[in-house]
Amino acid sequence: MNSYFFVAVFIFCCFILSWLSSQLVTSLVLVAKYLRWREFIIAFFVMAMAASLPNFFIDLSAALRGMPELAFGDIVGGNLVDLTLVLAVAVFFSKNGLSAESEMVQKSAMFTAVIALLPLLLVVDGRLGRFDGIILITAFILYSFWIFSKKEHFKKVYRHHGQNIIYGFKSFLVNLVKIGGLTALLLVVSHVIINSAQFFSDTFGISLALVGILIVGLGNCFPELYFSVISARNDQNWLVLGDIMGSVIIVATLVLGVIALISPFKINDFSPFFTAMVFLVISAVVSLYFIWSGKKIIKKEGLFLLFIYIIFILVEIFIQ
Repeated sequence: MNSYFFVAVFIFCCFILSWLSSQLVTSLVLVAKYLRWREFIIAFFVMAMAASLPNFFIDLSAALRGMPELAFGDIVGGNLVDLTLVLAVAVFFSKNGLSAESEMVQKSAMFTAVIALLPLLLVVDGRLGRFDGIILITAFILYSFWIFSKKEHFKKVYRHHGQNIIYGFKSFLVNLVKIGGLTALLLVVSHVIINSAQFFSDTFGISLALVGILIVGLGNCFPELYFSVISARNDQNWLVLGDIMGSVIIVATLVLGVIALISPFKINDFSPFFTAMVFLVISAVVSLYFIWSGKKIIKKEGLFLLFIYIIFILVEIFIQ
């Protein structure tokens, strides 16, 4: 009875997490449009930042409660899901594949691949300390500086059809308040998910690392998956790529970096992470190659990315 209850609670919380994230995204996009930012920047800094909040709350709580394996597993597993499953599904729902011809998108793709692998290099000594956290946050700041160094990278004029300036500012303030409330609710739900993850590990004899990689990492990618599908169906390629790249970079640098500063942690056993780390390297290289080679990801390439994720799941299950 208790097992079924915790499973039901975990699934329910994942759906609530997705719903809260989608509501948060709506408010953040309106705020970004009020500030007149481009679609790629909206998706990268706004949508991805919102979608990364569950990762931050869950992973920080896990690290503070002495469960760093769960936190690191969530980040490695989540980035793997973004670069394979989420990207593949977005390609399937797009009309003619995902175009990536922009120089900014091309360079961002290269940065994404490098950043996805940076945490793996920093944690190879078995610990992630405050200096490692500073390195990760610095990487995020450098990318942000490059983006905002040129006005054409982020500025865009939106047509408001004669919208009243006072009403627009009022809506801007209302959305800021909503963002604060939704963020608080995300914090509450994240604590419930942590408790459920601990239960899965204790009851079913599954390592916390594997729970983070296969369950929490996948659950935290629901907002990106939802947003990417909707954007791909509307032929908004920049939103899709900005969201996916942003999610990978923000989680691997800003989220993990802040966690390392607040609560440095050690990982004594890397064996549960080995398969996920290998497949994360493969997915980062393959996705970068697809974006650079034809400056477009087509459905055949999306199928290959999906195949990588399926093989990863099968290998993990077989090893366990």
